[in-house]
Parts: sequence; C-alpha cells; structure tokens
Amino acid sequence: MKLNDENKNVFVKNVFDQVFDKYDLMNDIMSLGIHRIWKKQFINWLSPSNNKKLLDMACGSGDIVKLFVNYTKNNCEVDAMDINTKMISLGKKRLKNYKNINWNIGNAEKLKFKDNTFDYYTISFGIRNISNINKALSEAFRVLRPGGRFMCLEFSKIQNNHLDKIYQLYSKNIPKIGKFIVGDSKPYKYLVKSIEEFYNQDQFLELIKKNNFYKSEYRNLSGGIVAIHSAWKV
Repeated sequence: MKLNDENKNVFVKNVFDQVFDKYDLMNDIMSLGIHRIWKKQFINWLSPSNNKKLLDMACGSGDIVKLFVNYTKNNCEVDAMDINTKMISLGKKRLKNYKNINWNIGNAEKLKFKDNTFDYYTISFGIRNISNINKALSEAFRVLRPGGRFMCLEFSKIQNNHLDKIYQLYSKNIPKIGKFIVGDSKPYKYLVKSIEEFYNQDQFLELIKKNNFYKSEYRNLSGGIVAIHSAWKV
C-alpha cells in the first residue's frame, strides 16, 4: 500500500503506538547494537558547542538528546519533539534526571517555534516517516538561526553489492523477529518498506540543497546501510 500525505501521519503514529515499549530493544536486535555506534558517530560529527540550543525532531526515547546533553556536559538547552505521545512519555521517564530538556508533541511539517530559534536541528531515523519531507526541511531551515546546522541520520542505500545482498536477506526476517518480540509483524513490514522506498544518498542531498541549505554533504556508515547528512543555514 502506497500511503499518501493525508494518511501517513496517522498510520505511522499507530505503528509506533504498537511498538513503543519495545522500540529500543528492537533497534538493538535489528542493528545488532550497531545503532548505538552510529548515533555516537553522528554526535561526534555534529561536535556541538556549549550553551547552544538543539531541536531534536522525531526524538523517540531520547538517544540523541542524551548523547547531546552529555557531550555538552549539560551546558545546553534541548527541545525534544515527537509526534507520538507514548514515545515522548518513554523519553521523559528515561531521562527524568536531565533538567534542561523540554519535551514537545509536534509534527515536523509545522513547528510551533519562532524563526531563527535553534543552533542545531537533528533528526535520527525519523525523516523517512514524515509525510512531506520538503515541508519538514523547510521548517528545519526556518527555525534554525543563521549559522545553524541541520543533521540527519537515516537508513540509506548500500554501496557494495555483496553486502547489499546479505542485508536484503536479513531485512526479510525483520518482520518475523518483530512478531516474536511484540506479537505483530505488520509494524516491522512497514519499517522495512519505508527503508526500501527512501531516497538514496545523493537524491536526499539534492532535496536538502533545494531547501536553501548550504555546504550540504553526507557520510556513509557501515557501507551505506545508514548515512549522515549535514548542512548549514547561512
């Protein structure tokens, strides 16, 4: 089923309502724990300065938020936002001892924040679930300050044919693993399909450039299983 812009947000919310309490466990299983390394590499490339403001979109249970706050030794302000209330509740509970995090329910396509608010906008494994990615990129540009940085970590396209064949074989089994863990394979069939249908590295790079970002570039991780895209607002 090809989802249109009108029903995708509702569908994605329902998917994550089904898996939210097992989401971190499934990330560990699906990536063999490597997603933790990818996220650390993501923050290391971002290399955030102290006393800056971050918007972490599609924050989930707060992996990127936690890494950012720890990297800056709590000398920062963070707005964590997700469309799913259950994921936000999980993040709040998990990071309850961090006092400089504001938790928000919201849609990336229509942010409540004023223009030129944030120094950094990050999104990790979330942009492929957004209905209108152009709108989300436009909003990211709007809320970033001049000199602000956009960073996205997302599944991408593998560059090596042999690795790609192995990965495709493994991907076919992810819904079966999901059924065993959460009792339903459908959310994981969607997640696998969303990865298959997402842009390749260069296509997404062009989309970022079309939304007025400067010095746009990407880095492949694990042979292109995922990629980090970086861009600036000037």
